[in-house]
Amino acid sequence: MSTEQTPFSPAPTHPWVERYLEHLIVAKGLSEHSIAAYSTDITSFLIFLNSHDARLEGVTDDTLFLYLVHLRSRGLASRSLARHLSALRGFFAFAADESWLPESPAALIENPKLPRLLPDVLSREQVEKLLDAPDTDTPLGFRDRTMLELLYAAGLRVSELVGLRLGDYDAQAGLLRVFGKGAKERLTPIHALAREFLATYLQTVRGAFHPREQFVFLNRSGKGLTRQAVWKGIKRHALAAGIPDTISPHSLRHSFATHLLEGGADLRTVQTLLGHADISATEIYTHVQAARLLAVHRAHHPRSGPSKPADEDEKG
Repeated sequence: MSTEQTPFSPAPTHPWVERYLEHLIVAKGLSEHSIAAYSTDITSFLIFLNSHDARLEGVTDDTLFLYLVHLRSRGLASRSLARHLSALRGFFAFAADESWLPESPAALIENPKLPRLLPDVLSREQVEKLLDAPDTDTPLGFRDRTMLELLYAAGLRVSELVGLRLGDYDAQAGLLRVFGKGAKERLTPIHALAREFLATYLQTVRGAFHPREQFVFLNRSGKGLTRQAVWKGIKRHALAAGIPDTISPHSLRHSFATHLLEGGADLRTVQTLLGHADISATEIYTHVQAARLLAVHRAHHPRSGPSKPADEDEKG
């Protein structure tokens, strides 16, 4: 669906945006030119939300990621993408400060550095190294290993991981009840090894954190973890595992989807497991898969080397 406005279709507005622009004028003292630029970029995002029947109140980091993909598909360069993201980052930080949102969905999204459309995906060897990085002889290390296992086993968003509560795991069926975007519920299976880690964590490790809340994963104070805390932990373990710093909060989720497709899973199944309402959000992983297959073909097919002139072949 096109996100372009017709001459008879007024640009969408929202009270939060109006308050934010007033804040920029009164508190920040920005020029009319700067205010107009912020307004244009944020309005572009509102148009995108309208075209997908989405609401500003329900925006997540996934939404912002798809918006950046949309902008890239329209030919915007990295500098322009960074400008759009900067405007949205400032807006959502203000929304979080005003308690309109519990936290900014743009907090963990990094500025575009390279002109790429596809998400970063870890190889299977990199995933193994990352999973093995935490020291499971300590409560913190075992907790982190269990979190990493679940992120990769179920393709969870970080926000879904930290939102898991004790009643959301059916040990007998091996299913997680996950609440995704828009509080939509889905059941996600996890494999046997992930079930073993989760069972041990719940039965013998979680108590070491002196629980004060019903969240599955707790910090040292016995309260639920924030997304930022999980992300910092992932970065720390990635560094220890020698994984490039291009890893993102969704790297294990991207890897989960890509590896399933490489293993023969169909796109609709992956869409269901990821909790995507629109299959177009899942189709990006087919491009990742295709790019990898092409690279393998070029590297290993006997006819994919540098071409030689026909007369050279005849000399042999």
